[in-house]
Amino acid sequence: MHNFKELIIWKEAMELAKAVYEASSSFPANEKYGLTSQINRSAVSVPSNIAEGAGRGSDKEFNQFLNIALGSAFELETQLLLAQAFGFIHEVKLNELLGQLRKIQRMIDGFKKKLNKRE
Repeated sequence: MHNFKELIIWKEAMELAKAVYEASSSFPANEKYGLTSQINRSAVSVPSNIAEGAGRGSDKEFNQFLNIALGSAFELETQLLLAQAFGFIHEVKLNELLGQLRKIQRMIDGFKKKLNKRE
């Protein structure tokens, strides 16, 4: 079992979730239950699954939750690109968020490899 609050990937994912919430707060009101909600759920899913996996009893189980977190990160990337295509988010902000997101994707992948070596 890992203390998720000490994991750098969890801390980075939490920062990204906050940044995504801030960015999506300016989306059109009619998207509240559409893309805005979906983006926010994906952003929250990344650190949530890291935390849940960290609380599991084995590295194998943790790895499964890291896979889910990584899937949510790629889902979030797609949704952010859609938001930009619809004109909801400026390119500068998009690039900032995508930079954070890609860093987290690489970190999750690296951590998964580390866990797999321990098994």
